[in-house]
Amino acid sequence: MASTLHELRPRAGGDTEKVTINLGYVDLGHIDLLVQDGFYSNRTDFIRTAIRNQIERHADAARLSVARKSLDLGLRHYSREDLEAAQEAGQTLHIRVLGLASIAADVSPELARATIASVSVLGALQASAAVKAALADRTR
Repeated sequence: MASTLHELRPRAGGDTEKVTINLGYVDLGHIDLLVQDGFYSNRTDFIRTAIRNQIERHADAARLSVARKSLDLGLRHYSREDLEAAQEAGQTLHIRVLGLASIAADVSPELARATIASVSVLGALQASAAVKAALADRTR
């Protein structure tokens, strides 16, 4: 079952998720020194760059893992129409996404349970609280 790609309402802060990390004072001081000396514009710029460098360093292994686990990469949106079509066809969906999986706001918890067999998202899942609760036992 092919799902459709839709433009989502932009969130404050763009297409990012806020993450909190704990750093030692010496590490934090080194970051501040690099920012002060102009290597990075701020702490966030340094941390984002470090993360991207590590992801790039392991890109080949990650690419193989994405293929092995049959993950959809990027944004995957499931509309009410997608789920109703799957239900009419007698199919169930196994949602596997590396990035953002989005289930439309007009999808009822009953429709989600009837059509979604499993959910595995590495990144973020956007769905109503009711749909998330309905799929809690199917989410890894």
